[in-house]
Amino acid sequence: MPIQTRRSDDGRTLTIKIEGRFDFSTHQSFRDAYEHNESNVASYVVDMSDTTYLDSSALGMLLLLRDFAGGDSAKICIENCNGDVRRILSISNFEQLFAIR
Repeated sequence: MPIQTRRSDDGRTLTIKIEGRFDFSTHQSFRDAYEHNESNVASYVVDMSDTTYLDSSALGMLLLLRDFAGGDSAKICIENCNGDVRRILSISNFEQLFAIR
């Protein structure tokens, strides 16, 4: 399964782990991951430790998550990116919109 979710013990943080390619083929499962787990979630972590590729549709999906989570007040961290993924996020100026670790 390319998208997995896990909630923190207190239920306030939702971690979405993306495995393999993050592209349009994962659109619905990525959206389901946060829309069906929304109650009491205050922050989101997008774990890309096993993400091998992302494209412009993935960038759009991250922006949709940001809008869903509250826009400018959203608490979203993208973490564990490999060099190529990190480069794409940097070129796209996503460090202005997300915490990237």
